[in-house]
Amino acid sequence: MKFCAFVAVCGVSAVACSGTGHRSAPGPTSGSVRSLGQGADTAGVGGKGHVEFTPDTVVYDANTSFGSAEHGLFAVVVYQSASRSEGRVVTTADKGGLRWRAPDGHTVRARNTQAASKLAPIGFSEGGSVFTSQVFHQDAAVFDITPKERGGTLIYVDGTDTPHRWKIPAHNAGVSVPALKFALN
Repeated sequence: MKFCAFVAVCGVSAVACSGTGHRSAPGPTSGSVRSLGQGADTAGVGGKGHVEFTPDTVVYDANTSFGSAEHGLFAVVVYQSASRSEGRVVTTADKGGLRWRAPDGHTVRARNTQAASKLAPIGFSEGGSVFTSQVFHQDAAVFDITPKERGGTLIYVDGTDTPHRWKIPAHNAGVSVPALKFALN
């Protein structure tokens, strides 16, 4: 059964439809660029299952207790993943699905250098890419970039090859900055 809701506000109207009988609100599409803290409904590997993916913090640091950046700067992005499926879901986060696109268009995958692959801040690197029903994970994507590549776009390519984008500030930002800085040093 298809359910459609019609909303009119001051003469402006919008229609939100879903095929499940549940109400759905219009939100950013996969082609739009989100901000830190805005989530995206993403598909698991092979299109199986759904995970809400929400990056909420970025910290830039050249030197951490885990080592120094090979290209001059680490961009560490904390993200939350929450299974929205009844069964097991596998995300693409550990399978090359996370990318950093610099303002000049240069793109790298998460953990793109040996130094970046060693960085695992305690309290921000948990879970992994496999989720069971209604499970929540917090993790960190680490990119080894040049200082000029600050303020890029985080791209998460989900299990249906759909890219989801977030504009990342060129400075430390987000809800977990103090805790993440402490975990890095």
